Amino acid sequence: MDLSNQIYVRKSCRKYLDDEIDLSGIHEFISNVNPLTEDIHYHYEIFKRDEVSLKTPWSAPYYLALYSEKKDLGLVNIGFVFQQGCLFLQSIGIGSCWVGMASIKEKDPEFVILIAFGKSDEMTRDVSNFKRKSLSEISDFEDEKLIPAQLAPSAINSQPWYFKHTSDGFDVYQVKQNILKRQILKKWNPIDVGIALSHLYVSNENTFEFEVKNSFDDLKGYTYIGSIKI
Repeated sequence: MDLSNQIYVRKSCRKYLDDEIDLSGIHEFISNVNPLTEDIHYHYEIFKRDEVSLKTPWSAPYYLALYSEKKDLGLVNIGFVFQQGCLFLQSIGIGSCWVGMASIKEKDPEFVILIAFGKSDEMTRDVSNFKRKSLSEISDFEDEKLIPAQLAPSAINSQPWYFKHTSDGFDVYQVKQNILKRQILKKWNPIDVGIALSHLYVSNENTFEFEVKNSFDDLKGYTYIGSIKI
C-alpha cells in the first residue's frame, strides 16, 4: 500500500466526531507493518475515551496505547512503526494525533505514549501550511529527498532530526536540546526521529535500509541514531 501521498496532506487532528469505527482493518494493517529493527518487542492496545487519563483540553473517541521493551532504539522504533499507522488511518478517512499529555490508567513499565484517533472533518491541509525548518536546517546541505522527513510531526514542533550525507545515504542524528527543552522532550524526541524515518521509509519502501554503524562522525550538538539508504 502506497501511503506516501498522505505525508503531504496529513495534519495532527484535535477535533473529532463520535462516530464508531470498525477496528478490524486497523488491527490487520498494524500486524503487517515493518519495524525499524526486528529485535525490539512492542505491542499496542486500543482504548476508548473513558479508559485513558487525559490532560488535554480536547479528546478523541479512540486511543492507541503503545508499548515497547526498554532497549536502544525502542522509542525510535515506536515512532517508525506507528507513524505508518497514522498515515494508514489518514488514508481511510480517520484523523490522528500523537498525545504526550495522556496516559493509561493502569501503570505499565513498557507504556510509551498514546495516539488519539477518530473520524474528523478537520484532518487535512495544504502542504504550504506546514511550518517546518528548511531542508538546509535539517541536513548538511539541501536535498529534496528529505522532504518527507521535513514534513514529519514532532513534539511541540521541535523537529529534532538531522541528516548528514554519506557515500550511499545518510547518517541520522538527533538534536541535543538545551536543559529546559530536554526535561520536556527527552522521551518524545527519539519517537519524533522514528516518525521522520517512517516518512522516508514510506516514500522509499523498496530501497530503504537502516543500520547502526560502528564508525560515524561525531557532530557537536547531535546524537547519532543510525544510518539509512533510500
